[in-house]
Amino acid sequence: MRRRTTIGVIGKAVGLTLFAVWSLVPIAMIVMASFKADRDIFAVPQRWLFTPTFVNYENLVLRWSDFFRALFNSLIVTTGATLLALAVSTLAGYAYSRYRGRTLAFSAFFLIFIRLIPPIVITLPLFPVVNMLGLSDTHLVLIILYATFFVSLGTLVMRTFIDQIPRELDEAAAVDGASRGQIIRKIVLPLSAQGMIAVSVFVIVFAWNEFLFAFIFTATRAKTAPLVISEMIGAVEGVEWGVLFAASTVQLVPVLLFVVLAQKHLIAGLTAGATKG
Repeated sequence: MRRRTTIGVIGKAVGLTLFAVWSLVPIAMIVMASFKADRDIFAVPQRWLFTPTFVNYENLVLRWSDFFRALFNSLIVTTGATLLALAVSTLAGYAYSRYRGRTLAFSAFFLIFIRLIPPIVITLPLFPVVNMLGLSDTHLVLIILYATFFVSLGTLVMRTFIDQIPRELDEAAAVDGASRGQIIRKIVLPLSAQGMIAVSVFVIVFAWNEFLFAFIFTATRAKTAPLVISEMIGAVEGVEWGVLFAASTVQLVPVLLFVVLAQKHLIAGLTAGATKG
């Protein structure tokens, strides 16, 4: 029995190691390439030991100043989308957790259904509507689209977390004269903070890296970092691979650090309700 347990532990360790290598090696290669001269990036055989250079980052600043403005746009859109998605998901999750009814049950299935719809299906029909409302090439249109795309998942996650908060706490607060808003603000929000962080991770990762909506609904003012990186690939004078990898590294590092710091809450969000009886 002990031998089987040892083999199982070793098997899990090997599996996790392979998964980590599969996930981290491409990221490490991108970061390393950003510190290489262009002639060394695709050298065969690949050189793992080299003298780092910052010329790619210097060229990124000098030749692609638009990238940093687009990076700031990504920050605005990601922050706005996360706050909006959290607010709507938390309130909707509370409603699904505390109230029952056929309409709510049907709408819960509808949330799951619309989550399965590919974004491209609704993108083109939305284009004339966005133009008519004057929202084209604005931060607001991306904030609304990104938040809307994740409200369904966020609502289901928040409902699971709020289900774990005893209803007796709500009732006790109501007896003491607390309003519904005070119950949500002083009881539900603090006790479901872990779920809110999990939802924010999903939204941030999506909004920070999303390309399709940004490509269709923005042009100059609200252009995000992934669009500028795509412009680097299609540059008329040719692709400067070192600069491209430098931009990819700058865009990757903030969200990667956030995910690493929030990984405990992300796992909690992914496994929410798994052990609930």
